[in-house]
Amino acid sequence: MRPAGKGPLDSLYFHYPTFPARRAPELDGLAARHPVAIVGAGPIGMTAALVLARYGIRSVLLDRKDTFNDGSRAICIARPSMHILERIGAVKPFVEKALGWRYGRSYYRGEQIFRLEMPQPPGEKYLPMYNLQQQYIEKFLHDAVAACDLVDMRWQSEVADVECRNDGVSLRVASPAGDYRLEADYVLAADGARSPVRSRLGLRLKGENYEGKYVIADIRMDHDFPTERRAFFEPSGNPGGTVLIHKQPDDIWRVDYQLREGESEEEALREENIRARVGAILKDIGHDKPWELEWWSIYSANTLCLDDYRHGRVFFIGDAAHIVPIFGVRGLNNGLADADNLGWKLAAVLKGEADEKLLDSYSPERRGATLDVFANATKSTRFMTPPTRGWRLAREAALSLSLRHEFPRGLANPRQMQPYTYSESPLTPYASRDADFAAGPASGSASPNARLTDGSFLLDRAGDGLTAILFGDGAANTEQAGLLDQLGKLDRRFIALRIQPPGLAATADAIADGDGEIARLFNARPGTLYLLRPDLHIAGRWKTIAADEVLRTARLCLGRTAP
Repeated sequence: MRPAGKGPLDSLYFHYPTFPARRAPELDGLAARHPVAIVGAGPIGMTAALVLARYGIRSVLLDRKDTFNDGSRAICIARPSMHILERIGAVKPFVEKALGWRYGRSYYRGEQIFRLEMPQPPGEKYLPMYNLQQQYIEKFLHDAVAACDLVDMRWQSEVADVECRNDGVSLRVASPAGDYRLEADYVLAADGARSPVRSRLGLRLKGENYEGKYVIADIRMDHDFPTERRAFFEPSGNPGGTVLIHKQPDDIWRVDYQLREGESEEEALREENIRARVGAILKDIGHDKPWELEWWSIYSANTLCLDDYRHGRVFFIGDAAHIVPIFGVRGLNNGLADADNLGWKLAAVLKGEADEKLLDSYSPERRGATLDVFANATKSTRFMTPPTRGWRLAREAALSLSLRHEFPRGLANPRQMQPYTYSESPLTPYASRDADFAAGPASGSASPNARLTDGSFLLDRAGDGLTAILFGDGAANTEQAGLLDQLGKLDRRFIALRIQPPGLAATADAIADGDGEIARLFNARPGTLYLLRPDLHIAGRWKTIAADEVLRTARLCLGRTAP
């Protein structure tokens, strides 16, 4: 909702473009079968199109609107998502515009009780979190889509019907120039929480709805507090409730406040009441300067998902597949991981480099990630919005004790988004090899990064296909060379990153490890090998190379079982 006198797209900081409807070639009898049709041109749909384009796969991207999504939407981008944006060639404007952060504070009745500090290892390229309005997220992704010849962007194109077939999917698309049929090998539904594609296929999200409700208000003000997450429990500006405050670019601030039990939504959303509540909250944090209201809406937490993210040749990504609470900033980031996970697999299948059964791993991996999010988000949600009197009493006791004692303060930790570990994935068959390591990143986890002696980063050298990180002893090894040769024959995009032992300089085909930090990070010794998937998750790790296991893992990641 916008203030009185404002149009639906009148913004204090963002200009919404209007995209014309382009006449579809199908209307003129020039029907062509598309490898992939993506429904929904929000951040998840556009990211999916760019991931596919990275591998040379064409897609058509459909959206019923004529501009970007408006209002108070996602604002937090996690480090793993920045790596995804980098791999699709879109990260530069995000780095330039977004506000990076790694700290947060939680208060109880005006007194600080918890200090959040997200880890920032010296080898990481990006900060743990960045704040950026979804309008900019969509603009920057759209700029990348517009510059890509492999994405056919069609605005004002609404999917009116979905017909699934054994060999593809037929969509009926309604456009200003008329309705037409669009044929695709695969369809990705990225059309949001109220997904029309999901509805037309008769599928429903299942899970839990929480009763607590929040008003989300975006305001513009000149306020000098640093970019941190601030959570206030029972502040004087919102007695009995909680408040969250985030800084965004262009002097825009996100203020979320919990409605009191029994409070009418209709009354809460009246502009005069929004202004009064936000004004009281700002007074509570010591802000007495003028401020302007940009937008407001209401939100309730849900943990909902599909039983299966695949329906024949239709795949669900982002909010079309799952809805998670805002606490811990998992919604957008989880959706971007969906697009990245499915994108490399689908591209490999469409290019004939992998068997279609590789696609069977998408739903177990990403639904597993969703259930993990639910487990963490449920803890945060119950603390932020206690569902029963018992939970309220327990939270009150924990918060009261936090004023004087350290042990309960961790309960105020928002449990920020972390990439999921695919340890039980069918593509991670030798997770048991983790027992050979005393430390280092586990099988199925996202690979850590490392700064190299020349100032660049290890993961910048990873390829579009499988990547092996091999720790050597500085001498030639025919067994290792033979294994790398076989991996290269399996995957034409395969890249080997050879790590020199400490004290040896870089060579044309080996990376220097200066003081041994890379080896320590991976708990490696000469002969240790890590095999990374295209999404930079670890398919397997071996303290000492077991060639048969490495090759079998590589084949599984390529959807193959036979040698």
